Amino acid sequence: MLREIKLAVNGEVRGLRVSPEWTLQYVLHDELGITSVKDMCGGKGECGSCTVILDGRPVLSCMVLAMNCEGKLIETLEGIAKANHPLIPEYVKYHCMQCGYCTPGFIVTAKALLDRNPDPTADEVREALAGNICRCGTYPQHVKAVLSASKQLRRAK
Repeated sequence: MLREIKLAVNGEVRGLRVSPEWTLQYVLHDELGITSVKDMCGGKGECGSCTVILDGRPVLSCMVLAMNCEGKLIETLEGIAKANHPLIPEYVKYHCMQCGYCTPGFIVTAKALLDRNPDPTADEVREALAGNICRCGTYPQHVKAVLSASKQLRRAK
């Protein structure tokens, strides 16, 4: 039995019909076509590739039911890119990706960190990103990119 809900995704309210068991990851990716929300671990909450910002907090969208997200603000990589956040060019500058599959989850997680802590230490960045898995092993580069984006954000204020 499908239920009508409205999701606020990247500043746009989207109405759709969802089944009670559908995850937010499934709805965002397969129903709304938001391709940055990945599923590397098969919906087990183990990889971070499906991370979105939900009401200001990074969450694994494969572990959240879509119908429980009505009235909450959802931000994905597409919204972060549309806002021209400095994390995007810094991730390119520091070659943080090889295959790129994990990159959206890392950037979304990093943005959530910078939103709540605009001046993190390298250890705080590593801790925040600890739930994200990169098969290519580019972990040191992520820390450099996040710290550089943090400096840019502070200078812009």
